[in-house]
Amino acid sequence: MEHIELFFKSIFIDNMVFATFLGMCSYLAVSKKVSTAVGLGAAVIFVLAITVPLNWLLDQYILQPGALGKWLGAEYSDYDLSFLSFIMFIATIATMVQLVEIVVEKFSPSLYNSLGIFLPLIAVNCAILGGSLFMQSREIATFGLAFNYGVSSGIGWFLAILAIAAIREKIRYSNVPAPLRGLGITFIITGLMAIGFMSFGGMLTGGDEEVKEEKTVLVQKEQIESEKIITSTEEKTEELANNTLKEEE
Repeated sequence: MEHIELFFKSIFIDNMVFATFLGMCSYLAVSKKVSTAVGLGAAVIFVLAITVPLNWLLDQYILQPGALGKWLGAEYSDYDLSFLSFIMFIATIATMVQLVEIVVEKFSPSLYNSLGIFLPLIAVNCAILGGSLFMQSREIATFGLAFNYGVSSGIGWFLAILAIAAIREKIRYSNVPAPLRGLGITFIITGLMAIGFMSFGGMLTGGDEEVKEEKTVLVQKEQIESEKIITSTEEKTEELANNTLKEEE
């Protein structure tokens, strides 16, 4: 259940583009064609799926205070390497992006040429680094959840750029006012889509309300039982007091 909740929450509620507006540079620049958007979106999913769990391992076993003591011995438990988080995360991301660039250039030269400079710029895409930093700040507990978060965050970014690319292809044949053509209408559509994605915020609250209702019912039952116990003890004390008075008389 935890994996399913994290998966849908990362795609729809905490979407990288529509909730935190990360990765907007490539989102706006490479969303003119659906085919190009699909290629870049797939690359982002791959990079996030690899870098987030890798950076989780780095955070758990190297960067956190006392992490070195878990596997090197108690004498290293006082070391704190958390100040290296940014440079370690960026090094991991740059390595994976270089791997993606080599693979795309080898197997799809046309996609490589259409992406142009934006493929290597994934290394400095704030959505990629944001995935690792959000993973660290939210204290994701396990490696599996970190992998789930990386994949789902990438899918959320992929859906965002795919949607805006499809809309921009249709807008070419629309009568858009001259001052809004290009990025102007794109920003307006992005804002409207972000408002639409905000409606998914209540998607995972139904279970919480049921849990709250169950908790209130349990609390009420406990209060009733405690009141019964108090009344029974009071009755017993009154009976004991009456018996003692009768014995004294």
